[in-house]
Amino acid sequence: MKKGVYKFTVLALAFLLVLTGCGNKKDGGGSKGGDVVTLQVYQIGDAPKNVQELTDKINSISEKEIGVKVNFNYIGWGDYEQKMSVMVTAGDEFDVAFANNYTVNAQKGAYADLTDLAKTHAKEFFDSVDPIYYDGNVVNGKLYGFPVNGNTFAQQMLSFNGEFIEKHNLDISKINTYADAEAVLQVIKDNEPETVPFAIGKTFKANLGNFDYVLGDALPFAVNLDGDHKKIINPFETEQGMTRLREMHSLYNKGLVPTDAATNDTSYDLNNNTWFMRQETQGPADFGDNLLTQVAGKTIVSRPLNNALKSTAQAQMANFIVAQNSKHKEESVKWLNLLNTNAEMMNTLVYGLEGTSWEKIDEGHLKFLDGYKEGYHMAAWNTGNSAILLQPESITSEMIAKREVDTKNAVVSPIVGFNFVTDDVKTEISNVKNVVDEYYAVLHTGTVNPDDVVPQFIEKLKAAGYEKIQTEMQKQYDAFLAAKA
Repeated sequence: MKKGVYKFTVLALAFLLVLTGCGNKKDGGGSKGGDVVTLQVYQIGDAPKNVQELTDKINSISEKEIGVKVNFNYIGWGDYEQKMSVMVTAGDEFDVAFANNYTVNAQKGAYADLTDLAKTHAKEFFDSVDPIYYDGNVVNGKLYGFPVNGNTFAQQMLSFNGEFIEKHNLDISKINTYADAEAVLQVIKDNEPETVPFAIGKTFKANLGNFDYVLGDALPFAVNLDGDHKKIINPFETEQGMTRLREMHSLYNKGLVPTDAATNDTSYDLNNNTWFMRQETQGPADFGDNLLTQVAGKTIVSRPLNNALKSTAQAQMANFIVAQNSKHKEESVKWLNLLNTNAEMMNTLVYGLEGTSWEKIDEGHLKFLDGYKEGYHMAAWNTGNSAILLQPESITSEMIAKREVDTKNAVVSPIVGFNFVTDDVKTEISNVKNVVDEYYAVLHTGTVNPDDVVPQFIEKLKAAGYEKIQTEMQKQYDAFLAAKA
């Protein structure tokens, strides 16, 4: 992530909140109690087991500082996109939410314009972070997202459970693709019947190569960083993309991924042994495998799948939005700014309760206590500004210096700052999204043979209007590149 920022890429645990009756619910927004506003904040994943204790702690701070409290509402990974879409379409009242399909939904008018509010009430935060977080989130000249200050560059990794590497004396040093991992995955399948060799589920997206996606990897419009940077292409029509999909299909056929991968939303907790290999995103502030190892409580060893890149995807990796119909837009931005500039609030949410989960050992570091464990804190990558967090005692000054050098020298994607205006193709984008929803899970998890199914997928994309979107996107991208020249 960037500027001393961590990005926790650990998936949260179990589905806690079942959102009922959200279709026409009109009373979910912030409610006033005297002069104190209580904001309804929606978050993706699974609530910490001690969410109320964490909330009470940070509310005691925010109520005193700005007269605002929050109530966290969690929606599981597999249900978030659909339920948030229903809430937005139905006009449900809420205040703050983890962004879903940020650029597309921003242009649909689902999110409040934060441009002026951010200048007035969040200047402290935006002045402190890399400009990529503002520039990469401006849509049609307006800011709709409040970004999590995270890894400004990152790369996809295959991460391995070190306990099994040691137990079976496995060598992963030459693994750079899914195919390279087959041999070690087979060892786990043959010898560890209670462990999933490659732990993936229905939200998994295979890394198709060195691509950067214009509308996020939920839609197949990208530039090929190993090819012509000036052309918008479909990664599923490239040899790189097809090779990766064939590799995933081979793993599936050999029983090395769950047979129900395209439909399951099982949580493979980082700190247990239900998994051997998983796909993670790492950036400079993760200090290699240090962060994953810390959270897992065991050694995690990773290998890269693609090149590190500073990208729009990283700038938009985790945003919070304010609902268009929120009655508390100003209070929402004030709270987001406070969360992202108040170290006590961030340390509480990300590490747990001080004195129970951790203790401060100097001005920059903390020590974890026996109470620090998975399920009793939030993940930094989708919570807030990790630059203000205390560092674990294992992080040295040399590691921090290397992070700063790596960040400064990171390659910048050619599409950073390019935000596609979807006004003329909104219907086509919706239609393409429907096709993507039909095919992505089975293709990315290797459930189907890509040589049979990708041609069908591409034909349906074209019938849905893919080429019209691509043509308009290319036109705007050409203008963007010309303006930069």
